[in-house]
Amino acid sequence: MTKCIGILTAGGDCPGLNAAIRGIGKAAQYSHDMSVIGFYDGFRGLMENRSMRLMASDLSNILTLGGTMLGTSRDKPHKMVVGKKELDMTDVMIETCQKQHIDVLVCIGGGGTQKNALRLMEKGLKVITLPKTIDNDVAMTDVTFGFDTALGVATDAIDRLHSTASSHHRVMVIEIMGHRTGWLTLGAGLAGGADVILIPEIPYDIEKVAEAICRRRRDGKHFSIVAAAEGAVSKEESKIIKDLVSRKDMAKNRKDKLAAETSLEEFNTRRVDSTLRIARQLEELTKLESRVTILGYLQRGGTPSAADRLLATRLGTACSDMIAAGKHGVMVAARGEGTVAVPLQEVVSKRKSVPFDHPWVKSARSLKITLGD
Repeated sequence: MTKCIGILTAGGDCPGLNAAIRGIGKAAQYSHDMSVIGFYDGFRGLMENRSMRLMASDLSNILTLGGTMLGTSRDKPHKMVVGKKELDMTDVMIETCQKQHIDVLVCIGGGGTQKNALRLMEKGLKVITLPKTIDNDVAMTDVTFGFDTALGVATDAIDRLHSTASSHHRVMVIEIMGHRTGWLTLGAGLAGGADVILIPEIPYDIEKVAEAICRRRRDGKHFSIVAAAEGAVSKEESKIIKDLVSRKDMAKNRKDKLAAETSLEEFNTRRVDSTLRIARQLEELTKLESRVTILGYLQRGGTPSAADRLLATRLGTACSDMIAAGKHGVMVAARGEGTVAVPLQEVVSKRKSVPFDHPWVKSARSLKITLGD
């Protein structure tokens, strides 16, 4: 019997999603004679059974488009807001797949999507996932699609800041996305020639950062570019976070764990203006005018780079091949120039952080770029 593939995109959007949908859909139809159904707006559309049959003609002319033709949402299967209540709707989603005669559901997304796909798998649904996110923090894959495009956007922004920083003898602080990892900031900082790079994996000492900027001024360099990850933390903040995480891990009951999680969320919420605070502190310590640029969602939009189109297409076509071969319960990961099927259990609840000895970190230190420690 002809197999039917379901596809949804969940979590934040990023460049390359349409390329992945195209890769899966066209390979499924052209190479394996499978039918394809796309669900709108992530797990929300799956729960509400809002879908469209994706013909090859529907997948034409979407390769270069940013965003996702299917729409997305951050709804979680086990915590779906219906009316004014938060309900577990995983069984309803499985019923939807049965009604639509879905053999395998493809969930395209980041770390949260991998976790939600696993929940559906544990309820008996056959799933397979693709790793996407500009943060590049999904475990067990060399890279995620969306990262390369965002890296180019952030690098271009740093390039443009150089001229105004040098003209006004200012400290320019640019906030770059990445959630709780520093891949984007480290890569863009290196490629764009930032003088200071602050990432979550390396807690910073603001006085050391200020001293580095003052040292540049003494050497005749009257401006500095500071690339700061949105999740960058000071050494003091790092200690607080570790204590809160330890409290959560050591909790002996559900109540204590929830209390620790709430404290952690509240602390992170109070840090939303951390980049602005960094700029104020540097202005006070260096006596140099400081200005902040927050790139925000600019990094998630626009036309995907050639590298992201290639990666998304490679993962998408491999996904269809794996489904045709009877594989499921895996994430299609990039490995070298090829792909591998990684069991979802090995992906979930892990985060790919920047190692202290990563070549990019070593290069930054060799160039005397200040990392804040």
